[in-house]
Amino acid sequence: MTTIAGSVVALTGAASGIGRALAIELSHRGADVAISDVDAVGLAETAQQCADTRLVTTATVDVTDRDAMFAWAEQVVADHGQANVIINNAGVNLNHRAATQSVEDVEWVMDIDFWGVVHGTQAFLPHLQAAREGHVVNISSVFGLLSIPSQSAYNAAKFGVRGYTDALGMELALDGSHVKVTTVHPGGIKTNIARNGRGEDVERSAADFDDIAMTEPDKAARQIIKAVERNRRRALIGPDAVLFDAVSRLPASLSQRIVIAVAKRTGNA
Repeated sequence: MTTIAGSVVALTGAASGIGRALAIELSHRGADVAISDVDAVGLAETAQQCADTRLVTTATVDVTDRDAMFAWAEQVVADHGQANVIINNAGVNLNHRAATQSVEDVEWVMDIDFWGVVHGTQAFLPHLQAAREGHVVNISSVFGLLSIPSQSAYNAAKFGVRGYTDALGMELALDGSHVKVTTVHPGGIKTNIARNGRGEDVERSAADFDDIAMTEPDKAARQIIKAVERNRRRALIGPDAVLFDAVSRLPASLSQRIVIAVAKRTGNA
């Protein structure tokens, strides 16, 4: 099992949502946490809610900046003495049809949701390998299991995270490395990711998301930590994630008909 108590966990996207819940839960379970985000104010609020008996360091870092991510990884080790876990959590959403979305918006999603994961993994992996114990945790989505209309860019990024992380896990296993890898697929978590995203009719999209989000961030954080402790290769977070996984295993002709029917029925066609 991966040990949480006494470990050093680095976490991106920690100013709100799942990231904040993870930072708080990890610190209360005895981990020292190094948290980052582009939102310095939200990051400071997260730090204040962490256990005051643990070391908490903060850094304003943009995950799209490769050099900044590598510099942060070095600083984490300097401040904490080691790094045992990296959780690449930072993410954004784009709700827009593939035919009309701008290249700039697609690049924005890919830079944060995919390249941010790559940068974080590459920056911290050498330090995890040097530590007594190491774990890479990359946050994908249920949209990394099943494609959805209006989510083509987000699907591409999250499918990319899934493929990248699964391959990394197999490579490390082939090398006999002690570093473990977990791909996380959250379902609808009650956060502001839809409201803070880009695309067509953001407010309606956010309202729709609020109606269907089934899992509170603190519950999601506990489920993610449990998956990490048990070294699970893949973690489905929330009952809707289990449903998405089941539908994704159907033949494409059937699963896509189901998705299209749901889109029509909900008025999101």
